[in-house]
Amino acid sequence: MGQMIFVNLPTADLARADKFYEALGFTKNPTFSDENATSWIIDENIFVMVLRQEFFSSFLVNGDQPALGNGVRETLNAISAETREGVDDFVARAEAGGGSIYRPADEPFPGMYQAAVQDPDGHVWEIAWMSPEAMENPAG
Repeated sequence: MGQMIFVNLPTADLARADKFYEALGFTKNPTFSDENATSWIIDENIFVMVLRQEFFSSFLVNGDQPALGNGVRETLNAISAETREGVDDFVARAEAGGGSIYRPADEPFPGMYQAAVQDPDGHVWEIAWMSPEAMENPAG
């Protein structure tokens, strides 16, 4: 088995966060889900762990506090889309699940189409598609 990645995110409302991640099409993993946290499978070895704010805090030391809402950003979670349309679909599903557009879809470089959404707690998810030609010749 390869290494696994768990993105741990605090939430103020677990049910609301679950609605968002379900709308994105992620699969709930009941093995790692309970009244304090929900585990969502993005891919075989990539998971999002959404933890109630109080439970998330139990993993922090040195007086650190969970960050929710807008303001300072420490991370941008980024995933790929298989098609350009997949980017637009992801954004639509995020909005339907209670999220919002953080950065509208655009094409910052030839062959790269991207957007970013915010979950209900303010965590940002970037979604991007790159054409096979752009991936073969990233310098242009």
